[in-house]
Amino acid sequence: MTAPHQDPTTPGRRTAPPVGPPPDGLLWEFYGDVRFLMWLPAALALQVALPGVGAGVDDHSVFRTDPWGRADRSVRSALLWVYGGEEAAAEGRRLRRLHRSISGTTPDGHRYHSLDPHLYGWVHASGFPVMLRALTVLHGRTCTPEEQEALYREWRTVGVLLGLRDRDLPATAAEFAPRYRAWLHELAATPVVCELTDPRNTVGPPDHGPRPVRVPLRLAWPLLRRPTARLLAFLTVGLMPPEARAAVGLPWDERQERRLRALGRVTGTVVARLPERLRYLPDAARARRARRTTS
Repeated sequence: MTAPHQDPTTPGRRTAPPVGPPPDGLLWEFYGDVRFLMWLPAALALQVALPGVGAGVDDHSVFRTDPWGRADRSVRSALLWVYGGEEAAAEGRRLRRLHRSISGTTPDGHRYHSLDPHLYGWVHASGFPVMLRALTVLHGRTCTPEEQEALYREWRTVGVLLGLRDRDLPATAAEFAPRYRAWLHELAATPVVCELTDPRNTVGPPDHGPRPVRVPLRLAWPLLRRPTARLLAFLTVGLMPPEARAAVGLPWDERQERRLRALGRVTGTVVARLPERLRYLPDAARARRARRTTS
């Protein structure tokens, strides 16, 4: 039996638990595809371009001391939001509890709290334009206005699971556009953005993941470390929406765009030929199999 949901707008008031995105929707189709690992860094970098969010990550995150563990936990959490069913709401509650104590002061002296609706709303909302960019570049799919509205509604549903209130996010993609433009004026090349987009910013060998994959990677890491860092920085900057990239002040030219588009076409061709169990990340593949067996 599903536990009642605490309405965040009215303490003590109980409502029906939030419902996740539909299994026949756009998010279930593309979100857990292996290309998720290519565009997630851009989404994370865009989040921390808002100074209050960047300061919170700078002050409280373990992304420097435990980069692989932090990445692994981010991927697992993000997949739960879409494919987790009842676990998605529980994960949303866990994340809000985790962020209650995260507060501080930005370098320019402004106070921040991670659950401030302006900051928490941006962390979630910024994923929508990144997804549109990823769909175009990595999936070769330019969404129609109707598809954009559908995708936004589904992503907004995920936001409710994570504890955002109706008033924290616009109701439609059309209404989101001016709010997004206003957020863009606040973005900056925060210290965390600069780290995440620096091609010289290498990390140690992978210490998470299946052993048959992890062990060979550790052995080859001295040769792979620098090319991996350059590729990660290239994808992080390139898969940011152009208007957001410009607002942050990250350089990008036509030659880089052509290279990114070529990489997207090659990746799309390869991924399209994979069986579903390999085309989707394990948690997403399991959820999709389970859905088929119960429908």
